[in-house]
Amino acid sequence: MKTARRASNVEVPSFLRQLVKETEKMVTFFFKGGAREPGSEEDDNLDEDDTMPSPYLDRPILEKHVSEGESQSGMNYAVASMQGWRAQMEDAHTCMPQLRGELTDWGYFAVFDGHAGTTVAQYCSRNLLEHILATGGVKANEDPEQVKEGIREGFLDIDRHMHKLARQDNWDRSGSTAAAVMISPNYIYFVNCGDSRTLLCRNGQVIFYTEDHKPFNPREKERIQNAGGSVTLQRVNGSLAVSRALGDFDFKEVDWRPQTEQLVSPEPEVYELERAPEDEFLILACDGVWDAIGNEELCAFVRSRLQVCDDLREICTQVIDLCLYKGSLDNMSIIIICFPGAPQVSQDALQQEAELEQQIDMKVEEIIQMMRSRDEDPDLLYVIKFLAAEEMPGLPPGGGITSKRDCIISSYQKHAMTLRSQEPMDIEGSEEDSN
Repeated sequence: MKTARRASNVEVPSFLRQLVKETEKMVTFFFKGGAREPGSEEDDNLDEDDTMPSPYLDRPILEKHVSEGESQSGMNYAVASMQGWRAQMEDAHTCMPQLRGELTDWGYFAVFDGHAGTTVAQYCSRNLLEHILATGGVKANEDPEQVKEGIREGFLDIDRHMHKLARQDNWDRSGSTAAAVMISPNYIYFVNCGDSRTLLCRNGQVIFYTEDHKPFNPREKERIQNAGGSVTLQRVNGSLAVSRALGDFDFKEVDWRPQTEQLVSPEPEVYELERAPEDEFLILACDGVWDAIGNEELCAFVRSRLQVCDDLREICTQVIDLCLYKGSLDNMSIIIICFPGAPQVSQDALQQEAELEQQIDMKVEEIIQMMRSRDEDPDLLYVIKFLAAEEMPGLPPGGGITSKRDCIISSYQKHAMTLRSQEPMDIEGSEEDSN
């Protein structure tokens, strides 16, 4: 099946590759709207933090890890993750399109956004499903209330188990959010603990999404205060930015309080939604994605990409790149799960995409020629800024010009090289004229 042109496949000449490297960091912060340098948002106490290692890198790590799969029921998925600006990759994920035994027509997907280390996120990615299934609440002849209770008990059980392991084996002080879905033939079960998020697109609209667990939410704040804590700078005791998480055992040391009444709770919220033929796709992502793009924006962007690209892995990587250039400084992980009702590649959409990229190419050439007429060197950052200020019809919804960065760079390479190759000829021509 034909897909839209991928500008990122164009070979970059060495001199332009160096130029792109030098401007990449500036482009990121331009799209963030003049954000401070990485690490500066943590510098409220400069005297104390001067000797602390920065949680951010000087340059983002752009390598992406991608995979894909499908189930016998016609559901297919892809996952992509990237370390980005963070000094360490702390995300983890689980993708099981088909469970075993009597649950072969069930699927399970989850993203885990670790913080202060990787141990809890990695352990949960390997073991959470086992703890959920061990409760006996998830059965082929499903009772939605029993399934939801089984999921809830599985979370509490793995948190108790990890608490013991952390004390015995001197684990790091890490914690992890969790956003997951269990998909049966009849229902989708949405699971959330923390500020990772899941949404369902049905008939072109966001029909459901999970709510983030933030310390300043009234119900969360009440629990924190009842447990003897406070919400300062929108964080638990001025430290942790989520109010529910697995791990984070420093916040769960009041022995006489139940698990669900500690400063930080491991209890997930679980919802069920009956499946429908109009279901198109699910998105699970950590807050590194949601910090940069909203629910409706991401839904619209993924829908538009499904109509021009049949490689779900490529769409996942496009989302991550979009969020990076919208200013996300965090690790990023995303899972997209498509149902049979998902949009398909259409010739009309491909034609519109080709026309848009031709329009961008012509505009880039025009900008570069304008700069050269002023005796200015063509500058990639200026080109992108100029295009961002332009009204250009047909841009991907939810993505805008930011999502066409690869196309812009490809056009920039082509036209800058053309000008570069013409310059010696112009000099020779001018010498002949002077003679």
